[in-house]
Amino acid sequence: MTDHYALHETLDLHEIVAFKTICMTKSKTMHMLVSDPELKAIMEQDVDVSTRQLQELTGLLAKTVQ
Repeated sequence: MTDHYALHETLDLHEIVAFKTICMTKSKTMHMLVSDPELKAIMEQDVDVSTRQLQELTGLLAKTVQ
């Protein structure tokens, strides 16, 4: 596997990172307004998963600028 990405792949990564960041921000914000414990747990899980995914994606993006 190569560490070099085509321009469209880099742009796709940026787009995914932006989308995941917006989704995670919304889950974090809405979590404070939710009273249902089951929905709260789902939103917490979404934030945890999104955080891990964003770490992986930013790692990939770091490779594109080298």
